[in-house]
Formats: sequence, C-alpha cells, structure tokens
Amino acid sequence: MAPILVLYYSRYGSVKQMAHYIARGIESIPGMEAKIRTVPPVSPTTCATDPSIPESGAPYATLDDLKECAGLALGSPTRFGNMAAPLKYFLDQTSGLWLSGNLVNKPAAVFTSTSTLHGGQESTLLSMMLPLFHLGFVLLGIPYTESDLNTTQSGGTPYGASHVAGTTGKNPVADEEQRLCFALGKRLAEVAVRMKK
Repeated sequence: MAPILVLYYSRYGSVKQMAHYIARGIESIPGMEAKIRTVPPVSPTTCATDPSIPESGAPYATLDDLKECAGLALGSPTRFGNMAAPLKYFLDQTSGLWLSGNLVNKPAAVFTSTSTLHGGQESTLLSMMLPLFHLGFVLLGIPYTESDLNTTQSGGTPYGASHVAGTTGKNPVADEEQRLCFALGKRLAEVAVRMKK
C-alpha cells in the first residue's frame, strides 16, 4: 500500500515534532508507512534562494508525493488563525491534481501548534480543511472516545491534533498532545486501509 504523507511546515520545531508523533501512529498499523515531507519557506524576494533539497530534516514535498499517497496528515503553525503561507503556497499549486481528481476519496487529517492556548488553533485547523475539501479528501478528526480530548490542559481538539508551544516556542509536546497526535495518525492509517478494501 502507498505511504501516508505527513506534510508540514514548521518554523520553530513544534509542528515537526507533532509530525513525528503522527507518523508513529500511522506506522502502528501493520503494513502502513508514513512519508514525512516539509515545504520550503516563502521568500520575500521574487527569485528562488533556497536549495531544492534542505540541508537537514525532511525533504521538500513534491506534487507527486501528494498524488501517490494513500492519505494525508497536513500540519502548520498558526498565523493569525490561519495556516502559514509556505503551506498555503504549496497547496495553491495543486490545481492539476484537483482537475484530474487524483486526490478524491483519500483520507486526510490536520494538525497545528500555537504559542498561546487561545491562539487560533481551531480556526487554523478549519482553514487547512478548506482546500482539502475542494481536492476531494475525506476529512477525519479526533473522536471524543480518545479520553485525552476530555482532560487535556493544553492542546487537542476534535478537529485535529494541536499543541501549545508557549510564547517562546519552547514548551515540549505534552503527554496528552503526544497521545492525541498518535491517535490521529493511527485513525488515519486505519481508515486508509479500510478505504482500500
């Protein structure tokens, strides 16, 4: 089976950490593989300045990574209650996949990190869902059968996994947040397997 793409943008590392917890959840399902990819920052200049392959960390995503995946976990830090520009820029290039219908009926989930508890987590998750609906993905959240969703004192929403990084961005991903990331990845993989049958 094709891997599930864990695609994210992370400025200070929190979303990157979450991506790895989600990947663990995906790979807890026998036969499932997570493919972790990121996107480059958007440059304020009009000419490209970044190398096509990052010096460290996950490779940059291509449209083929998206086309060939069995499912998608999409992650972004919050930017005024919206996804970050680099991730939006990548998604803006998917009109060919939209026209061809290549992404229709693939499962997808979203995740985010904010500096404050009320920093726009849910609106960011919802903003990331909008292009996925247009592309034909089947959106998944976290059900309240995950007990951490009822008790978390930090991140975690039914719309997707979330993390409160703190105003300095240094808060570690809390135990509850880790478990919710894992649960989201596991659910995504389970649904991908069912949809392939």
